[in-house]
Amino acid sequence: MTMDACDHLLSQKTSGEMPDANHSKSLRECNVTSNSSCGSVSVGFPITMMITGMVGNTLALILVYISYRKKENKRKKSFLLCIGSLALTDLFGQLLTSPIVISVYLADKTWDRIDSSGNLCAFFGVCMTTFGLCALFFASAMAIERAMAITNPHWYSNHMKTSVTKQTLAVIWCLVLLFALLPIAGVGKYTQQWPGTWCFISTGERKPKVPGNMFFAITFAGLGIFSLLVTLSCNVVTIRGLIIRCKTKSGTSQSSKQWERLTTETVIQLLGIMCVLLICWSPLLVLMVMMISTQVSSHDCNSTRVISSPTTGRDGHFDCNFFLTAIRLASLNQILDPWVYLLFREILLRKFCIVANAVSNCSIDDRKETQTALDALNKQNHDDNNIHKPQSD
Repeated sequence: MTMDACDHLLSQKTSGEMPDANHSKSLRECNVTSNSSCGSVSVGFPITMMITGMVGNTLALILVYISYRKKENKRKKSFLLCIGSLALTDLFGQLLTSPIVISVYLADKTWDRIDSSGNLCAFFGVCMTTFGLCALFFASAMAIERAMAITNPHWYSNHMKTSVTKQTLAVIWCLVLLFALLPIAGVGKYTQQWPGTWCFISTGERKPKVPGNMFFAITFAGLGIFSLLVTLSCNVVTIRGLIIRCKTKSGTSQSSKQWERLTTETVIQLLGIMCVLLICWSPLLVLMVMMISTQVSSHDCNSTRVISSPTTGRDGHFDCNFFLTAIRLASLNQILDPWVYLLFREILLRKFCIVANAVSNCSIDDRKETQTALDALNKQNHDDNNIHKPQSD
């Protein structure tokens, strides 16, 4: 169907004429065609994200396994357990959802071709909810663990055990999974989202109405925002505690220099974590709250009804693109997690700190070298005086 024909049907709908069944079908095809022409809808995105996510999280798991076997410190083992659980969760999230998205793209974005029963959509929604919230809560658990270790090290060393960390992570995973299964029990609903290649929580009222639909969507957004705030608050507390302890340990000894270096690395890492979390999750969570309040769902982008945005006044196509971008940013967090928590620190942070220290200490080193040369010269003159003194006597 040509775009001229589409424009004719759209103008017919706008003028108030009642289209027949064939015209309605053609109008839906025009809507899908216009959606498909958008550059943001491409199979290259899920393929690239799946490959990069698998590589990064697999490397992180290998490093965590090697480090965990070498470490004897309980504190370091607890932190490694948290990172390993996060990497494993992100890896499974990529493996269980990305192949489905790619398959739907290959089926011309027609979900019914691979899921005529609708069960796969529910499974996809459960995976999205479970792995999304687990990643956020694991990040919060690591932030709380670091804050306790820095602000109250004596209590932490006496009470924090590896078994407690394992139990906490298991409880988080089980509770999040039970929450994600609520739509299967009839509370809330997972629906196809634009452009029809993935399923997620419905944020708009459905006909017929689904019991607890708004409750489930609001709870998901609330839990995500709460977890984000906890992580940011604990990381700020940790940075403050590190800076205070670094000032109290300031000196010229080797241990003081090592503590300063570790403090610098940790502060940079925590700032990177906070930036990644805010950039990846804030758009989706804020947009979900807005869509819940206006009773709008991304599922409506697949219909012939035009969605108006109360904030911009533009048509729904812009909002649908933005929602698709927001969910891709949230999925991008699964790719960036192993880098900001482990790989980035191991590979780049040390080099960055070496360069920063070299630049900041350049003038200090010059003064030290000058002072060392002067001391050597003074010592040499002193020795010469001692040698010639007996001869003059």
